[in-house]
Amino acid sequence: MSHYDALETRSRDEREAAQLAALNAQIARVAAHPGACQIDGAPLPDLAALARLPVLRKADLTGRQKAAPPFGGIAVQNVAQVFQSPGPIYEPGGVGHDWWRLGRFLHATGIGRSDIVQNCFSYHLVPAGMMFDNAARAVGAVVVPAGTGQTELQVRAAADIGSTAYAGTPDFLKVILDKADEMGVALRIAKAAVGGGALFPSLRKEYADRGIACRQCYATADLGNIAYESDALDGMILDEGVIVEIVRPGTGDPVPVGEVGEVVVTTLNPDYPLIRFATGDLSALMPGQSPCGRTNARIRGWMGRADQTTKIKGMFVRPEQVADFVARHTEVSRARVIAERQGEMDVMTVQVETRASNPALYESSLLDVLKLKGRVELVPPGSLPNDGKVIEDRRSYG
Repeated sequence: MSHYDALETRSRDEREAAQLAALNAQIARVAAHPGACQIDGAPLPDLAALARLPVLRKADLTGRQKAAPPFGGIAVQNVAQVFQSPGPIYEPGGVGHDWWRLGRFLHATGIGRSDIVQNCFSYHLVPAGMMFDNAARAVGAVVVPAGTGQTELQVRAAADIGSTAYAGTPDFLKVILDKADEMGVALRIAKAAVGGGALFPSLRKEYADRGIACRQCYATADLGNIAYESDALDGMILDEGVIVEIVRPGTGDPVPVGEVGEVVVTTLNPDYPLIRFATGDLSALMPGQSPCGRTNARIRGWMGRADQTTKIKGMFVRPEQVADFVARHTEVSRARVIAERQGEMDVMTVQVETRASNPALYESSLLDVLKLKGRVELVPPGSLPNDGKVIEDRRSYG
């Protein structure tokens, strides 16, 4: 299968040069807007300098939107739709060609002009339905705007119209297939483009056993497509319209390739310029390139949530506080706060990666930063799990 376009097979130098030019255009666009904040508009010399700009979090965006509805003073243009996500957060939508860039994902899934896509993402207030509707048009497929629920009607429509592909959450396709079996109806669905939830290996295998090739993407309402699978099934390839950083939770500091951290995305879409938008999701960059020939970097997919804020002894402990503690000690590489129960009392242990041998060196610093007393456990550098967690809650709430 051919690639979606020539962008997918660019050299690293070509991609970085194009991204830097588009990024600086975004920065200028944002800085020139009356609602601009914290960005002065000076062009960056290279992509690494992006890490010097502030991170925009969803909580910040919610506050900005309340102060300047509906989009918080962001330099939005060419708005055709307005959507609402939990928070609430309001996102613009456009009708330009492949506006959310999910056509690239559908193409990698094998969906094209010969397909009829049963689009089972919601069209109600949230953008998912329109995102995949727009993507199907980008690859020339016909769309059945099925939405969610009404399983029996979904089966009848798929059978009567001859749907060959499914778009929706990973598990709802199984509901449709099981209902079709119950009704004794044969369906022609052979391709599935899924998102919005975890695709477990057992479910992917069940679809494969039914002759359905199932591929998943990682996309959000704010950013559109971030990464997607190809037939190689070896990680998720970054979309060509975004710059992705993996940062240490609670900070904006990029981590090395392979280390788990929070996904921070800068979109190059001029209609909705989000710079260093924190998704709150955990993932890790993978070394090398996909065997499918696409040359962009890959991530391991969704690996949990980065917001690990936990209340211990009645006090909130946040990832930013743990990062502050680490920053105070040059000999400390990482730290991990562990919350447990002893009897009816909360206890806190802080594991500190360091070559130092005296835990007392860190007790006052921890008390100053976390406002809590706890046991300090020194561990060798590199010994803490590579799972992105800086706060681990081991208490049982059952």
